[in-house]
Amino acid sequence: MHTGRMAADTGRDPDVEGLDQYWKRRVLALGGVLGAVGLLAWACSGGGGEPPKKEPVRNAAASASATPSPAIPTAMPTVTVTAQVTTTAPPPKRPGDACELRDVVVNLTSAKDVYAKGEQPHLQLSVVSTGPQPCTFDVGTRAMDVRIRSGSDRVWAASHCDPTSGSSIQMLRRGIPHVRTLTWDRRRTTDRCEDDRVKVNPGTYVAEVKAKGVKTAKPVFALR
Repeated sequence: MHTGRMAADTGRDPDVEGLDQYWKRRVLALGGVLGAVGLLAWACSGGGGEPPKKEPVRNAAASASATPSPAIPTAMPTVTVTAQVTTTAPPPKRPGDACELRDVVVNLTSAKDVYAKGEQPHLQLSVVSTGPQPCTFDVGTRAMDVRIRSGSDRVWAASHCDPTSGSSIQMLRRGIPHVRTLTWDRRRTTDRCEDDRVKVNPGTYVAEVKAKGVKTAKPVFALR
């Protein structure tokens, strides 16, 4: 029996058997290479599924233009309303009309700065117009009262105890002053005008004019 098997094996060609083994190894190697290439291709294709769809690239400029811009308020036109005021010009001044206060200059002065004992002070009131036309002005003691004070104490007024006190309308011409002279007897006066008026003491006194809308200098003098 052993002799028959050995005879069968002896009948095969050893070169042919080696060649078969060679080609088998080549086929297996080639199959491995093809399998690796196929696996790599499958991995690159995303597992064999459909390739992912790419998102379309949106045009930024088109998107910006497609978005409606907020409405910009339109500036309202400025309407200027001009009110036309009709003023009536005053009639021109005529000679003899009342003087305008702005055209009248009033001045009060004292004859001396110091009066000796027993000497009576003399005051001078002047009123002059600077207007172009002659005009009338009240220079009486009711409209223009001359007063004398010692500090805050009013000791004398021309309107006190003066029977002629009142209005005195005078015609004033441009640059020509109307002058009124007043004399103070150094006695205190009141609106009751008592007969036993008391003489004031020596000291410093101030004279002034009390008149509406008129300002004058206030002369200061002393009594000895």
